[in-house]
Amino acid sequence: RLVKHLYLFAVVAEERHFTRAAELLQISQSGLSASIRALETELGTSLFIRSTRRVELTAAGQAFLTESTRTLASAAAAQNAVDAVR
Repeated sequence: RLVKHLYLFAVVAEERHFTRAAELLQISQSGLSASIRALETELGTSLFIRSTRRVELTAAGQAFLTESTRTLASAAAAQNAVDAVR
C-alpha cells in the first residue's frame, strides 16, 4: 500500500496537476486527491501547495519526492530480481 501511495504522489509531483495525473493513472481525481490527503495525514505535513490551476511541492514534498523516487526504483529492482528467478 505504501508503494502505491508513493507512486501516486510521484505522478502528481511530476504532472503538477491532480486532474492530469488522475487521467494518466486512469483513476478518479477525487480518489487520487483522497489518497494524497491520506498520505499527508500519515506524514503529518502537506506535500503540495494547491491552487486552482496547478500544484507545487512544499519543501517537505520535495524531500519526500527524492526519497520516493529512490524507493520506487528499489521496489522495481526487487520485482525484477524475483522475475529473473522465476
